[in-house]
Amino acid sequence: MDLKQLEHFVAAAEEQHFTRAARKMNIVQSGLSASIRALEQEMGAPLFVRTTRRVELTVAGRVLFDKAQDIIAGVKEARRAVAAINGLEKGTLSIGTCGSLHAFFDLPLLLGEFHKLHGAVEIRLCHGTATKLMDKVKDGSVDLAFFPLYEKSREIVTIPIASDTLIIACPAGHPLEGRQNVALESLADETFVDFQPDKGTRRMVDRAFGALNISRRTVLEVGDVQVLLDLVARGFGIALVPKTFACARSTTSASPKMGTATLKRPAIQWDLVAALNGRVGAAQSRNPAVAAFTKLLDTIRSDIVAA
Repeated sequence: MDLKQLEHFVAAAEEQHFTRAARKMNIVQSGLSASIRALEQEMGAPLFVRTTRRVELTVAGRVLFDKAQDIIAGVKEARRAVAAINGLEKGTLSIGTCGSLHAFFDLPLLLGEFHKLHGAVEIRLCHGTATKLMDKVKDGSVDLAFFPLYEKSREIVTIPIASDTLIIACPAGHPLEGRQNVALESLADETFVDFQPDKGTRRMVDRAFGALNISRRTVLEVGDVQVLLDLVARGFGIALVPKTFACARSTTSASPKMGTATLKRPAIQWDLVAALNGRVGAAQSRNPAVAAFTKLLDTIRSDIVAA
């Protein structure tokens, strides 16, 4: 049984005439008759009482007629629902974000622009660390997430947003202040203030020291970059942070003041990305709202690069 057979059957039942039903369905009468005969064979019962002037439903035909109408109506509704989603007349878009994003572009502005274009799409927003957000992208809990890329994975695809390098933040007057090309291994005896272990930047720094087989002492772990920089400025230790954040603080009237130093090349690269599930057939790849959002994101990314 297929949908066309049911549509032919319903048309014949409504018209009570095969010729008129065939004309209504825009097929030849012989084709409609053959379709209905095949349906009767599959159902194992005659569906019509045929005369030279008209056709009438049998008892079995009346039972099938009610069911067939429900099936055809359901298929039409399903088609309308899919068309509405493809046209972004409805749907959802779930986005994850980290605390590092605001320094590089305005996510609320981006969401506002998307809402203007596709106001019927429900936007869901969650906040988390890079580790948790990567897991959410992989398991499909979010359609797209912004975070510092601390490791590559075949399970995700990424869209570059911004690139930075890590520099040393230190208290004003510290022996490191103002120095350039500081070797990472020379920091082994320093006291660190750092991000929590599941933060993307922390994972990058831990990997860099691990590659040199060097351990370090961390006295405080925090989740917010501004708190981290304040603790550094107040003498609790040094930190490795993206240059953008350190420079932004140095240009403000924040007190106490903080110093900086640069690392020896090659510096530790810090990349902010938008990540999506990379598996073929993943739900995100079939969500038209994701495609519309990433298209809008490309415009924002162009502005960032130009700046």
